[in-house]
Amino acid sequence: MRYRLTFIAGVALGYVLGTRAGRERYEQLKKSARQFAQNPAVRNTCETAAQSGREFAGKAYHAVGEKVGDKVPASVTERVRSLRGRGAGREDDWGTTNT
Repeated sequence: MRYRLTFIAGVALGYVLGTRAGRERYEQLKKSARQFAQNPAVRNTCETAAQSGREFAGKAYHAVGEKVGDKVPASVTERVRSLRGRGAGREDDWGTTNT
């Protein structure tokens, strides 16, 4: 019984200390991730990658559309248009810049 009580006390103490250290480490990682995400260079790179992806999707849709004609389901067309709407309105429906 004495060993059981000692074991349970040790587990409880380890749990409390471990969760406290784990929480501190979690908060530290969260703070680092937030600082990384707010870095202007990282934000610009992410925006550039997203813009390139939208342009590529529009060009790919055109290429596929030319090959398959009207066989592209309307649901796919609507999905592509809804994704295009997420850009800041600087482009037309299919990924080409209006200039």
